[in-house]
Amino acid sequence: MSANTIGKIFRLTTFGESHGKAIGGVIDGCPAGLLIDLDFVQQQLNRRRPGQSEINTPRSEADEVEFLSGIFEGAATGAPIAFIIRNNDARSQDYDHLKDIYRPSHAGFTWDKKYGFYDWRGGGRASARETIARVVGGAIAQLVLLKSNINIQAYTSQIGKIILEKNYTALNLDERYNNAIHCPDDETAGKMMTLLEEIKIAGDSTGGVIDCVIRNLPAGLGEPVFDKLQADLAKAIMSINAAKGFEYGEGFAAASMLGSEHNDLFTASDEWTLTPATNHAGGILGGISTGSDIYFRVAFKPVATIMKSQLTADKYGNPVMLEGKGRHDVCVVPRAVPVVEAMTALVIADHLLRNRTSKL
Repeated sequence: MSANTIGKIFRLTTFGESHGKAIGGVIDGCPAGLLIDLDFVQQQLNRRRPGQSEINTPRSEADEVEFLSGIFEGAATGAPIAFIIRNNDARSQDYDHLKDIYRPSHAGFTWDKKYGFYDWRGGGRASARETIARVVGGAIAQLVLLKSNINIQAYTSQIGKIILEKNYTALNLDERYNNAIHCPDDETAGKMMTLLEEIKIAGDSTGGVIDCVIRNLPAGLGEPVFDKLQADLAKAIMSINAAKGFEYGEGFAAASMLGSEHNDLFTASDEWTLTPATNHAGGILGGISTGSDIYFRVAFKPVATIMKSQLTADKYGNPVMLEGKGRHDVCVVPRAVPVVEAMTALVIADHLLRNRTSKL
C-alpha cells in the first residue's frame, strides 16, 4: 500500500493501525537547529485525545509521543525525526461480531475490494486514530511556521444544524480550546454540547463544519500549475477521515456573485506595497498566496457507527441486523480541529520551504 507520505520538502510518512501496537511516523526535511518544544507537541495531542468529554469515545489513551531520532539537546538535527504513540487501550474483542460484516459508511467494504483483505478491528489503517501521527507532524510543522510568525487557527463553526454566526474576524480564536466543543463562542458551544448530548441519548450521530484561518503568510507561496496552494490544502484536508467538503474564500457563494462584487481591488498599504483591499479570494490568486489571510471551511459527515440497530447485509449477502457496539464519538468535529490545524501546517511548511529554494 502506497500513499502514506505527504509533502515534497517537509515530508511526513505515517504508519500503524488503530488496534496495532503503536501509531507512528517519520518527519523528513525539518530544518536543522529548530528548537523542538515537546510541551507544545504534547499539547496538540491532548487536544485530539479521546475521552475528554461525554460526547467523545471513552477509549482511554494517554497519547504520549516518544521521539526515537532526529532530536538532540532539544533541537532538530536535520536527520529524519521518528516517533511513536503506543496503543494501550485497544479492545479488539469489541469488533469480533463485525468480522464478516461491512459496517455501513465505513471503509471496510472498499478496502476489501481493493486489497482483498482488511483489518476489521476498529478499521485498521482506515481508523481516525491514524490522524494522531498527523498531529505530531503538524505540531513540528507549526514550530517551523512560528519562526516566521505564521499562525494557524481552526475552530468548530457548526454542529448539526447549530451554526456559529460570527465571522472569524469578530472572534477571539485564542479561546477556541476553552471548551470541549473547540468553538470560540461559549454560548454557541453550549448549544452544540446540548445537541450532542441529546443525539447521544438517541443512539445517533451528527456532522459539522470546521473553519480555519492562516495569518501572516507572505505573498508568493504556491506552485502552479498542479501544486496550487489551494489544491494542496484541499487534498490534505480531504484526506482527513469523514471530511466531505472543502471551500476557501467565498467558496460556493462565489457562484451567485457578480464580478464587481467578488473582485478584490488593490490598494497601496504604503509607498512600496500593494495589497488587496478586500479578501473574497480567501488569500490565494492563481494558486499563489496574496499575503491576505487564507481562510477555508471543511464539512464532516456524521460518525458512521451509531448505537441504533440497522438492517444491512454481511459480506456473503445474508441480511443482518447490525447492533451498535464499541466506543465511538457522537461527532468527530471537536477532536478533528487540531487535525485540521496539523494538515494545514504540513502543507504551509512544505510550501514555505519550497519557496526558499525557488528564488536566487
